[in-house]
Amino acid sequence: MRIWGYWATFGWALLAFIVGQFGALGLVLWLRADDLGALLANPYDGATVTLFLLIANPIMVGVIALAVGCARAGFADYLALVWPSRRELVVGLVSLVGVIALGDALLLLSGRDLVAPFQTQSYATAAAAGWLVPMAAAAIVLAPAGEEVLFRGFLFRGWARSPRSIWPAIVVISIAWAALHIQYDWVGILQIFIVGLFLGWIRWRSSSTLLTFLLHALFNLEATVETVLRVKFFS
Repeated sequence: MRIWGYWATFGWALLAFIVGQFGALGLVLWLRADDLGALLANPYDGATVTLFLLIANPIMVGVIALAVGCARAGFADYLALVWPSRRELVVGLVSLVGVIALGDALLLLSGRDLVAPFQTQSYATAAAAGWLVPMAAAAIVLAPAGEEVLFRGFLFRGWARSPRSIWPAIVVISIAWAALHIQYDWVGILQIFIVGLFLGWIRWRSSSTLLTFLLHALFNLEATVETVLRVKFFS
């Protein structure tokens, strides 16, 4: 299987991200052209965030599929979209519980709420607009799918090319992934970086991006449940 080199991998990944982000931004602005004032005043409006995720991630995956096709490789093989073994599934699930506990402890010890303000804002506005189901689908399924295809799928394949390059690749990919989550403060971004290291480790030991997608989705599900509890019972 032909694998893109380091710089070509970076170029394709950057192209996928830019096209996805700007494509989604353009479509959202077009669809919300009559309500731009409210959009600018409330960038974390739940319906808008959901719409952005629903547009950006399929575009991003489409560009990655183009890159894999240009390499004349199979999409599933290149991105390691294979089922993990039962042992790796158990290791991943048990480890995820520990990572979530560590992240929550980090937030509590720093005096921060477990739920970021943008999460409660997005949830409340999505509920008011009747967008809770699409928002949950976008946050729990679509966003993890797009991000895992890009980061633990495409970038990992191109950068983790030898035993010596695996951990440098995992660290750099985790930094890049965490840096995109600008909606969090520095503690939240640090938490995302730790989760990225965990997912990179799982990707390496299991050779399965499907497993990292499942764990990423469960992590987002847990964050969604915390948000619901925060808004409904502890606001």
